[in-house]
Amino acid sequence: MALNFSIKNICFLSLLLLWASPSVALDSLNYLTEEYPPYNYRENGQLKGISVDLLVAASAAMGSPVTKKDIRLRPWPRGYRSVLHTPNTVLFAMARTPQRETLFKWVGPIGETRIVVLAKKNQHIKINSGDDLANYSIGVILDDVGEQLVLEAGGDIEKIERATTAIALAKMLDFERIQLWAYEENVARWSIEKAGINSEKFEVVYVLHELALYYAFHRDTDDKLIEKLQKGLDKLKQNHPNNGKSLYDTILMKYLPKECL
Repeated sequence: MALNFSIKNICFLSLLLLWASPSVALDSLNYLTEEYPPYNYRENGQLKGISVDLLVAASAAMGSPVTKKDIRLRPWPRGYRSVLHTPNTVLFAMARTPQRETLFKWVGPIGETRIVVLAKKNQHIKINSGDDLANYSIGVILDDVGEQLVLEAGGDIEKIERATTAIALAKMLDFERIQLWAYEENVARWSIEKAGINSEKFEVVYVLHELALYYAFHRDTDDKLIEKLQKGLDKLKQNHPNNGKSLYDTILMKYLPKECL
């Protein structure tokens, strides 16, 4: 009997240690993001943005805090390949599309996004349907949702110009090395301004899709971690009883103009 009791205690303690192990701690994961303001970006050496602040707050709410020091900034193509092939990796913010649905596990939504096609106003380009895209050279970020949506809409793969940064594409569009640019609208305009170009020179000529942004996890990630962060994010979206606002709303208002809320 004493031996059986001892074995039971050892098993029980083992289960407790398993639960407390890094495998179920959110800060045990490898977090990657890119320059995609206002959702995630670096300013004066500090990571910031809607999805960065939400991740920090949601993980803290669940007693498993992830800090900004746990997040690494990477070009999107590199981050995308990492989350596809490297266990315990998270990439954000990623548009959740039917093509990507089974490739990852998801936590969100972080917020809504609009993927558009931009052109220089002085080119007077008119896009009436997706089929018209085949007539133009189009800049995209490699493995970005803009690339996928352009090809689905009718773009010609032979006329797709790929780059690794949004600023590079902003300059290419301004110098007329490409005729169109497919990207998230707010991020595109931020990147144009950061490149030292007046964003008023460009206009939206076609809307590819309106989507939601999520945290994307390698598909073998422990479901307990997915559930933990999702619960934390859901908590942030609950209204505070005193002022009727949620912490989620407060973070959005910090980065988005009133007309976008």
